[in-house]
Amino acid sequence: MLVAINDSVGTATASHDFPDLAKAVRSFPVRDGEKPWTAREVQAVADELIGDVDRLTAELSAADAELSDLLRNSGDGAGDDQADSGSSALEREQELTLVNNTRDLLTQSSHALARISAGTFGTCESCGKAIGKARVQAFPRASLCVECKQREERR
Repeated sequence: MLVAINDSVGTATASHDFPDLAKAVRSFPVRDGEKPWTAREVQAVADELIGDVDRLTAELSAADAELSDLLRNSGDGAGDDQADSGSSALEREQELTLVNNTRDLLTQSSHALARISAGTFGTCESCGKAIGKARVQAFPRASLCVECKQREERR
């Protein structure tokens, strides 16, 4: 389903409705010295996130199918030597890790899109201050400012 995001931006997106983005961006915080967000900049970030959601959804589907095949074909290991069993277990573990990482990225991307819709994009979820425009443009899934992220990583 295509939904127009903003007539002044002239773009559309699948399954995400950003009503009056031009007005909403005025509430997106920036750090001292940064220029305010424009609808075009937020649209570019949203388009990137939407592309990520589409790509990650396809990757997750393929990875889930491959993991299911690995689990279905793992059997009891009868006839396999220990090296084959160990190799199969490692392969399953690696695939499971990839599936979990893809799910996490998909969740983060969807959350970032929801923050755009909710008008909280660019705001640190911990302290409520601006994350920083440059940081969000480099990593659109960012939900914490640098200081809060560093504090979280020290824990």
